[in-house]
Amino acid sequence: MTEKRKGLSASFKSLDTEEWLDIHFNRPIGYVWALFFQRLGIHPNVVTVFSIILGVAAGIMFYFPDRMHTLVGILLLIWANHYDSCDGQLARMTGKKTRWGRMLDGFAGDLWFVTIYVAICLRLMNEPLPFGIGATQGWTWSWGIWVMALIAGTFCHSKQTTLSDYYRNIHLFFLKGEEESELDNFSQQRQLFHSLPWKQNFWWKIFLYFYGNYTRSQERMTPAFQRFYTMVRNKYGNTIPQELKDDFRQGSLPLMKYANILTFNTRAIVLYVSLLVGEPWFYFLFEIVIMTILFLYMRYKHEQHCIGMYNKYA
Repeated sequence: MTEKRKGLSASFKSLDTEEWLDIHFNRPIGYVWALFFQRLGIHPNVVTVFSIILGVAAGIMFYFPDRMHTLVGILLLIWANHYDSCDGQLARMTGKKTRWGRMLDGFAGDLWFVTIYVAICLRLMNEPLPFGIGATQGWTWSWGIWVMALIAGTFCHSKQTTLSDYYRNIHLFFLKGEEESELDNFSQQRQLFHSLPWKQNFWWKIFLYFYGNYTRSQERMTPAFQRFYTMVRNKYGNTIPQELKDDFRQGSLPLMKYANILTFNTRAIVLYVSLLVGEPWFYFLFEIVIMTILFLYMRYKHEQHCIGMYNKYA
């Protein structure tokens, strides 16, 4: 049992950046799957593809309004999330961590939620508005639900998960160093993109292009951190003082709970509840209002922390 617990703990990125539900539920189940796939010699990227199939299937189930399809969709999405945990754990266990795998992992979550959003919109288009609004006129959601979904997905969900992922990798960089984090930057990705010929690298270059745009969006949302990080790199290179690392971790650690809330588990629970009560539009409203407030607060506090660190060490 001790050896199993040790193996499970070793498969975590860091307890600093792990959520309670992941530590006690998703990661242990993902670890069992990782051991299973390790014995079969299956590559982590194949597990990621399995998670895409399961997540997309879950989204399709959410199109149907009956309880049975909803429950099947929920179970499929939970299963997909376990595989999402599994692929990273398997990569760390086997040493098969690749940038391709990291990008594919992020792409998987996007495909899940694109399918879920489209399914909910198609389901609600001809449904009456909630609370009897416009009932006498026969009003339905029509194209309004698509507008709501576009705002929730593009301007809220996408930015929330992008910044949360960045903050967790920043935290891991100062906690465990460059090798244990995935703190990439736009100029690095564009340099790699332009260094490769299109011949025999077509799909890899497509991935690099969009991943470069992803890192650029992270950098644009964090000007104070970019100034601080540039100063640290210029002043200390690869030998960052432990005092600075500890200082940064102390201010960053309280914000990890918001980064975790803004990733998967909290929004998945709200999605499940809204589907089970037959009001899936509420999930979009939750994204737009509640999650945006948490996003803005997390970003403000992190930027203030970086300003303080810059002033102290510059």
